[in-house]
Amino acid sequence: MNFPQPPAIDPQFIPRHIALVMDGNGRWAQERGLPRTAGHQRGEAVLMECVDACIALGHVEWLSAYAFSTENWRRSHSEVRFLMGFSRDVLRRHRDELHEKNVRVVWAGRRPRLWRSVVRELEEAEELTQDNTGVTLAMCINYGGRAELVDATRAMVKDANAGLIRPEDITEKSLSEFLYRPDMPDVDLFLRPSGERRTSNFLLWQSAYAEMVYQDTLFPDFTPQHMYDAVLEYAKRDRRFGGAVDKFAPESS
Repeated sequence: MNFPQPPAIDPQFIPRHIALVMDGNGRWAQERGLPRTAGHQRGEAVLMECVDACIALGHVEWLSAYAFSTENWRRSHSEVRFLMGFSRDVLRRHRDELHEKNVRVVWAGRRPRLWRSVVRELEEAEELTQDNTGVTLAMCINYGGRAELVDATRAMVKDANAGLIRPEDITEKSLSEFLYRPDMPDVDLFLRPSGERRTSNFLLWQSAYAEMVYQDTLFPDFTPQHMYDAVLEYAKRDRRFGGAVDKFAPESS
């Protein structure tokens, strides 16, 4: 396809961190009489286009993709098996391409239950791209927001019992250091295609002040233009954080 040019937006109104819920793959496939796995396969190309859209926008530093949740283990054995193998193979197929685009790949999620072959691909992608300075693509695999907070609490309690931290000294900043990715900035734009209107346990802590944008488009039909439209919607929001900021105005040509 001819990749669309991004809209002209003042850089201060472009989200630093976009959280993307890749939803609707199964419904997309079923509407076409295809197996659910066909929707996931189509979603692979769409995710890469989302990365390209973030690069084209400029000033987007993080794109966090909800690839497999801690709740997805409840799906059928065949679909879980496909998604595990698919997650592994997507990284293998696109690792070098992402590296060439200066994209840094990181992983956020729980290690237990995750296939060792998937962990290996995630670690190899992280190692290969660790020095890249472009967009950071966070692959959230075996991830759950509540699970992340539970794991962070367990780690803090362990340090407290060892005398390394006093409970009265725990702050929001110190708690965030125990999350899966302490270097992950807060989410600015929480984007969910598919018509659903919920967070589905994704980046709960990081999305405390996120602007929520929902679109009635199943993820396999998602395009760079949908990404641009979401960023334009974000840019028009008045993000006060208890104060006030100027609203978005297009750059003059």
